Order: sequence, then C-alpha cells, then structure tokens
Amino acid sequence: MSPRTRAHLALFAVNLIYGANYAVAKGLMPGVIGPSGFILVRVLGAVLLFWLLRWRRPERVAWSDATRMVLCAVFGVALNQLCFFHGLMRTSPLHASLIMVAAPILVLVFAAVLIGERVTWGKAAGIALGATGATVLLVLGAGGADVGATLAGDLFILVNAASFALYLVLVKPLMRTYSAITVMAWSFAIGTVLVLPFGLGDVAAVRWTALDAGTWWAIAFVVVGVTFVAYLLNTWALRVVDPGVVGTYIYLQPLMAVAFAWLYAVGGMATAGALAPPEIQPVHGLCAALIFLGVHLVNRADRRT
Repeated sequence: MSPRTRAHLALFAVNLIYGANYAVAKGLMPGVIGPSGFILVRVLGAVLLFWLLRWRRPERVAWSDATRMVLCAVFGVALNQLCFFHGLMRTSPLHASLIMVAAPILVLVFAAVLIGERVTWGKAAGIALGATGATVLLVLGAGGADVGATLAGDLFILVNAASFALYLVLVKPLMRTYSAITVMAWSFAIGTVLVLPFGLGDVAAVRWTALDAGTWWAIAFVVVGVTFVAYLLNTWALRVVDPGVVGTYIYLQPLMAVAFAWLYAVGGMATAGALAPPEIQPVHGLCAALIFLGVHLVNRADRRT
C-alpha cells in the first residue's frame, strides 16, 4: 500500500471518529463537565499519551522551529478547541456545522498565502462540490435546529474554523523534519499550559467518583479517539498530502454524523442528547456523492501539483 493511500485511509478514519463523536459523547457537555474543563481533560489525557510514545522515540526540536511549534499549540490545540466548545454552547448545531463548511476554503487561502500551495481549478471545483453536498445535507436535517443561535456563538465557531485551517497550514513544514508524535507531544504540552487557567475550575467542580461506567467510556473515547488518535493521524497524513486535502475531508463529518445517528437509532443505542436520526432519502445519497466527488477532485489535483 502506497504512503498516499495510507494517508487517505487515515483521514477517512479521522472523520469516522469525528462522526461517531456526535453520537457517543453528545451528553458529556455541559451536563457532566463545563466546556473549558472538557477541553482540559482532553488535552491532559492526550498529552500523557503523546509523551509516553515520545519517550520511546525521543527527537530533539531545533530552536528555530520553536515559534512555529508554539503557534501550532495556540491555533491547533488551545484557541481551536476553546472557541469550538464555547461557540457550540452559544449557537445552534446547524449554524456551527454550516460555518465549519468554510474551513476547507480557509485552508486553501492560508496555504496559498503562507506556504505557496497552488490553487488549481480542480481543487477549487472539489471544494465547491464538497461544500454544496455538506451544506444541503446540513440544511435537510435542520428541523428547527436554528433555535438558540447567537451572533457571539457564530463568531466563536468562525474563529475556530479559521484557527484549525491556519493550524493545518502551520504544521505542514514541521512534518518535513519531525515525526507526528514529536510535533503533537510538544503542541499538546504547550497547549496544556494555555488551556489550564480556563479549565481548572470546571474540572474541580466535577464529582468524578459519582460518574457511571458509560460516562467514563465516553470520556475515554473522546480522549483516546477524538483527541489522541485523530490529531495523530491528521498530522501524520500531512507528511504525504497538502493541507487542502486534509481540510476537504471535513466535509465527510456531517455525512458520518448522520450515518452514526441512524445506526445508533436502528441498534437501539441512542442516548439522551444524541442526534436525532434522519429519514434516509435519495437526496442524502446525492449529497454523499457530491462530497466524495469533491474529495476525489481535490485529491487528484493535489497529486498533479
């Protein structure tokens, strides 16, 4: 199997994890823990796992790369996650999802400006198709989900989208020199320091001994799967593909969320607060086709540049 194929499988797996996250971990916040505390738990758990791996494969980071590493921590760990979860509490899931559709477009813009990535017609067409498919899919499932949206929440999500897009571009040059484990270990170590003042109060307020087994499993999934594995695979894939390709896979998330919500409902595993399963219609298949075609076009354009 070629490195490029492995990278695309990794990116597909990442978005499977993110899609499952909506169904599995929906009930954790804010009922169990506040948003800042939730982020601190994610970051602390992930940093321990990253440094455990790095301890077996130590790699020195040059001082010349320290500034970029700090910026990756700011935009990829701290600002990105804080804005997303605080935004999600202040806006509707529909608004949040629609604003995140802008992330791949922002990746393309930042990549062109900061690292000289070529914006080809193929990439532009692929992103447009993916954005169309994701937007239609999200609007189909709106069903009153507009309730609770605020301008402040929408702005938080927009900053989150821009922050994550900038992170994907900033981390790409580091992947030419260091392993994904080294980059993630340092990014999350710095990110922990940045997030700590915001999340300490929320973490202290949780009655940890009162949590049931299902809640602990959900926390473990978020820490190990959604944070540790997803960040590691995303960053590792950037060794092989351009940031624009990684960004385009974001369009799979609404599709995966719908699929997991439906599977959980069919299997009788849906929990309180989980996404309501949609009635699958032919238009959902059309949206899926547009998203996959968009990802394919961006991938093909990336292979030619």
